Amino acid sequence: MAPALEAKGGGAHRDEALSGLTGRVIEVGAGTGLNFTHYPDTVTEVIAVEPEPYLRAKAERAATKAVVSVKVVDGVADQLPAADASCDAGVASLVLCSVPDQAAALAELHRVIRPGGELRFYEHVRSDSERFARFQSAIDIVWPHVGGGCHASRATIDAIEEAGFTIEHARRFTFRPSVITLPVSPLAIGVARRGE
Repeated sequence: MAPALEAKGGGAHRDEALSGLTGRVIEVGAGTGLNFTHYPDTVTEVIAVEPEPYLRAKAERAATKAVVSVKVVDGVADQLPAADASCDAGVASLVLCSVPDQAAALAELHRVIRPGGELRFYEHVRSDSERFARFQSAIDIVWPHVGGGCHASRATIDAIEEAGFTIEHARRFTFRPSVITLPVSPLAIGVARRGE
């Protein structure tokens, strides 16, 4: 499904989320490397963390097509393989919905991003509509089991702030390229900053 979703708007969302990034970037849950060709040439290095061997192999192939240097590494979101304050920015792209411990993953991003650095996010979020949010919570009984661990009802923007980041801007929107994606159609793209 990924190529079809990218063609219907996912690729444009990635461009928006990554536009203007600079310096050394750590990407959490890189998957097959869909972001790699969207990084601007102002990025000096991407450390792409992916725990799943099959996806990591695909990401390694995708890294060869990127205009920036991408190093794909084995690792998990709650134990990132990077030193404290060693990255200018972090990227979370359709991953904070599926990490086992969202707070731990965000704490790790806060640890590795330098003071004043950015967290760029493109994520499924809980709906602003109370009725739809209740539907998302109800479907989360089964959705993670059929959606690769994805949770439809996570309040990800709130969690980012709770982790010590300041949201500079976030654009919430609905993206429903197919009927299957209805529970995760509320999305947000934004920039959060780690305090000095």
